Amino acid sequence: MAVFGTACSHLLLLVFHAYAFQTVKRLYPLIIPNYHHPSTTHFPHDADADEAANQPPAAGTTRPAIATPSIAEPICGGGGCGGLEEPLVGKRRRRKNGRPDTMADVLGCYTIKSHGTKVARLHMYDWIILLLLAVIDGLLNIIEPFHRFVGRDMMTDLRYPLKGNTVPFWAVPLIGIVLPCAIFGGIYFKKKNFYDLHHGILGILYSVLITAVITDAIKDGVGRPRPDFFWRCFPDGKDVYDNVTTGVICHGEKSVIKEGHKSFPSGHSSWSFAGLGFLAWYLAGKITVFDRRGHVAKLCIVFLPLLTAALVAVSRVDDYWHHWQDVFAGSLIGLTVASFCYLQFFPYPYDADAFWPHAYTFQLAEASRNNNTANSYSVRPTGFETVNVPEGHGGIALRDTNLEAGRRP
Repeated sequence: MAVFGTACSHLLLLVFHAYAFQTVKRLYPLIIPNYHHPSTTHFPHDADADEAANQPPAAGTTRPAIATPSIAEPICGGGGCGGLEEPLVGKRRRRKNGRPDTMADVLGCYTIKSHGTKVARLHMYDWIILLLLAVIDGLLNIIEPFHRFVGRDMMTDLRYPLKGNTVPFWAVPLIGIVLPCAIFGGIYFKKKNFYDLHHGILGILYSVLITAVITDAIKDGVGRPRPDFFWRCFPDGKDVYDNVTTGVICHGEKSVIKEGHKSFPSGHSSWSFAGLGFLAWYLAGKITVFDRRGHVAKLCIVFLPLLTAALVAVSRVDDYWHHWQDVFAGSLIGLTVASFCYLQFFPYPYDADAFWPHAYTFQLAEASRNNNTANSYSVRPTGFETVNVPEGHGGIALRDTNLEAGRRP
């Protein structure tokens, strides 16, 4: 009869543990160590700890009863996250394409209020370097560029009319920076992920400023004259040349002549492709262009920023401010820097976790490790239950040294 009672207690205990495990697994589908899903990021767990946890207790020992979390408790904790409005028991939220959400989608509660200060503090040096790049670019625009020799015979190709800008200088930052940042902000207000907003803004600013420094440094070093250099040098149309070298002797406005020696590469082109090229990468990751479903409309959305940047670049040739080589080189510089900067902060668009930046995935991985460690080694008991494990049932029998207490009839 005692053996039958012990077996029943073991059976009830196993049923209780199985029910508790299924409840926790449904509540936390992305932080259970043994849970794997094709659309989620897998994180390593401690196999030795799992094996030790599955071993039955020794005879006469006590096992702490693990408290299962309440369904109403927020999954992502405090700090302004607010938790999930609906429990995740028995269901998973799904994207519009039918696939279940990844870990980042389920736990996406990193807002400006909860994580803004933390993220800004972590990237403080990045913002300082960003300001340093802005100062360097300002100095490059102040110094005098190299005045390349321009002779009488060269003026034939530099006699194009002096025109205004189809795309003014002030419009380039709006197109290349403000417009993408507005899109980043719209996605933030929908998804509530400050990591994505912060890294999108930081990435595009780095893309534009690095491109600006490279472009202006080359401009000052090369000093190539613009196609309209004749009218900058001789605004009245009366050309004057040196009798010995046949070099030009300009008598135009100094600032206009200075700008006339900054043809290569095109700043409008490089800035536009740096900002809008970054936006194209960003949209490719957000709308999952390379999901192998064959939706060409997604490609059209990605090409739209690139087309806008190309139109800005073409306008520079139409305005006779740049040669076609200047525009080509500037576009190549901007697009290359944009690609490097995007991949510094975000995964490739065809990656399984392309929707969110690297830092957000690492943050979830760290949180997952902490939760696994807490669940494995730091479980707070709410009560104790005595488990009698008889010999021969998986337990280890200990030799009783007390002869009186251990004597059997």
